[in-house]
Amino acid sequence: MIAMIQDDLPRTRFQGTHDPVTEQIIRVFYDVYNELGYGFLESVYREAMRIALMQVGFIVETEVPIEVHFRGITIGIFRADLVVQHSILLELKTVEQLIKSHESQVLNYLRSTPLETALLLNFGPVPRLKRLAMSNDRKPIAKINKISDNQR
Repeated sequence: MIAMIQDDLPRTRFQGTHDPVTEQIIRVFYDVYNELGYGFLESVYREAMRIALMQVGFIVETEVPIEVHFRGITIGIFRADLVVQHSILLELKTVEQLIKSHESQVLNYLRSTPLETALLLNFGPVPRLKRLAMSNDRKPIAKINKISDNQR
């Protein structure tokens, strides 16, 4: 299996890479949601998450460029909302509900980077999250691109 997706409640323990960090990020997500509520733009939640994660001691990078290659040529550059501790990708949404294409977006980000764990966080009417994982040993070597060094 290349990818793993978990719909999780905050009290569910994860079994996988970066468990303690992931659990702390989820606590911060619910803290931010409870403080701000629903209805802001994604950029507001991104900045609030950045501040809250840094306040608990995490290294946080924003708008991290992710290159997509095809046959050795860069064909696109996307931006991940946040990367925490150089190891966990966070993609934020402000939609009514998460759909399959949101998961696909995050899985493609994981496929294009050496990162193995991601959280899809929705600041919608009801806070929702999905944990996604894709181990590097399952990714084609040619597709594992480095996140630019100036973002580390």
